[in-house]
Amino acid sequence: MLFKEIKNNVFYTGLNDADRVIFDELIPLEHGTTYNSYLIKGSKKVAIIDTMYPPFSDLYIKNFETNGIENVDYIIANHGEQDHSGSIPMLLEKFPNAIVITNEKCKGNLKEMLLIPDEKIQTIQNDEELSLGDKTLKFILAPGVHWPDTMFTYLKEDNMLFTCDFLGAHLPFEDLYSKNDDLLYSMAKRYYAEIMMPFRLMCKKYLTMIDEIKPDYILPSHGPIYKEPKFILDAYKDWTNDKPKNLVLIPYVSMYGSTEEMVQYVKNGLEKAGISVYTHDIVRDDLGDLAVELVDAATIIVGASMVLAGPHPMAINACILANALKPKAKFASVIGSYGWGGKLVETIASLFTSIKPEFITPVVIKGKLKKEGYDELDALVNTIIEKHKAINLM
Repeated sequence: MLFKEIKNNVFYTGLNDADRVIFDELIPLEHGTTYNSYLIKGSKKVAIIDTMYPPFSDLYIKNFETNGIENVDYIIANHGEQDHSGSIPMLLEKFPNAIVITNEKCKGNLKEMLLIPDEKIQTIQNDEELSLGDKTLKFILAPGVHWPDTMFTYLKEDNMLFTCDFLGAHLPFEDLYSKNDDLLYSMAKRYYAEIMMPFRLMCKKYLTMIDEIKPDYILPSHGPIYKEPKFILDAYKDWTNDKPKNLVLIPYVSMYGSTEEMVQYVKNGLEKAGISVYTHDIVRDDLGDLAVELVDAATIIVGASMVLAGPHPMAINACILANALKPKAKFASVIGSYGWGGKLVETIASLFTSIKPEFITPVVIKGKLKKEGYDELDALVNTIIEKHKAINLM
């Protein structure tokens, strides 16, 4: 647990959790994560911005005691999810005069999930301000990045923007500040892919707002602090851009090798034409890597064997994930092999309800590839090349 001054009586009071291997029982963590909390000492009042994941609440509270924090007036809840709000009940026990400051939507979540009494919560409106004496907090409602209850807190005098989950990364750190290196870029992109990509249009809106503020610091709730915000803002502008890249993503599952042979054939044909291809073994590879490639892919080709007259369940899982993450892919298709028939294409196509890509004629064969199958795959490759050319990717 750290307690370190960032600037002018603004302190980091968070924790590295390098041992955590999965987040929300869904997202694999390559390096663990952090839970960022901040304390601001004004000349008249003291405020905490975001708190701590509940398993570490005791350590979190002890950290304030160790560093001589005897009074807290306000607990700012930027978002109700418990990796940020979970220690509020213990903070209210420790500092009984403190008031929770949040928006109306988050208030409802805090009452329901943490049983915080109504009288301990004060709600604010968009652009409302709160004085700590020589420091002023301004609250900016930011629903949709990534819950409806999300807001940002802006410390005016120090030009610091606390963005909660937005612009974060699951990456522990030794220094508080981002190194703006390849590792951070990859972890921030993975975080965007898994958490923020379904809200891409809202992300674009708040990027424009942040450009207008021009903060000197961006302080997210996971990962390092940005003293040079341009690094993460430029990355997000690229990831949220409406135009995909010249990339075909092929998630696949192959029971006896036939589907994998089809995947490799298509991959070779597309790469010879100058199209980047990422193949993803759904059974063995990290689903987080699949999410990252979804950020840029123009075309998704699902490769699947058949199980009990339908797509392999792991292929269905990957399609549901892709649909939920709402990538900007423009085209999709299906390739696969079967033994005794079923509804492979119809089932997979029905799962893409959110992104609604243009479907290119699928290729489904019985057993091993034969001349007719190769011809159909060649036609699929040629169609994808023409589609990519038509939207100026090649």
